[in-house]
Amino acid sequence: MIPTLRVLMNMGSLQRLVPFWCVGLVVLIASPSWLLAIAIVWGVVMQFFVEYVMHRFLMHREPPTDQSPFNQLYRSHIGHHEFPTDPEFFTGDDHWYPVRFGTLSFALHVLCLWPFLGLAGAAGFAAVAIFFGSVTAFAFYEYCHTLAHLNIPKGWFGRRVTRDHLAHHYQDHHATYHVSFGMGWIDRLFGTPHDAGLARERYDRKTILSLGMDPTDLRLVTARKAFGKPAMPHGRGAPSRQ
Repeated sequence: MIPTLRVLMNMGSLQRLVPFWCVGLVVLIASPSWLLAIAIVWGVVMQFFVEYVMHRFLMHREPPTDQSPFNQLYRSHIGHHEFPTDPEFFTGDDHWYPVRFGTLSFALHVLCLWPFLGLAGAAGFAAVAIFFGSVTAFAFYEYCHTLAHLNIPKGWFGRRVTRDHLAHHYQDHHATYHVSFGMGWIDRLFGTPHDAGLARERYDRKTILSLGMDPTDLRLVTARKAFGKPAMPHGRGAPSRQ
């Protein structure tokens, strides 16, 4: 746990979210109610769906043809698949994105709930749901994701998280988009659970780490150079699953 927490403590996105999480916690402590309990559950579940949707449709979208937007996608996700044990690629480089996303979600919740709960009630619900519930779920996601990629001794929980997530990296990148522990039901709901037979049909040793792209593609070669990585990734095997 300690090595994983060390990585999390250095994540810029989590550092920037701490003040917002504290705001949500203060609101919850100051005005505990059954409605705010519902807000926590809503915020957590919503974040787990956001995790899935962003991973599947944003991070795994069709690679851009222009180099500049391709580099952005490479830094945010493709590079993570090519260098899955490099902590530099565990998260994207825009550490303010979760803050912008969270504040926008907060504002939308307030606008939608204002007619029913009043301004104060809507703001309180939104603060607890987004800043406490969703941010907590996001931190849990980052914990699970980091734990899965660190080559450290792991107990039952760590082995389970690692097994599920590395199936996405090393067996079939078209499936198992959830990362957080226990959220496999979201993949099943949307038809993307891990299927061993289908994974074998799709598997291509040459392209598995580059999300189906030819690893010699000039866009990939250029992006690796831009971020100081080898011209070709080394080590096509999966890391130890202790």
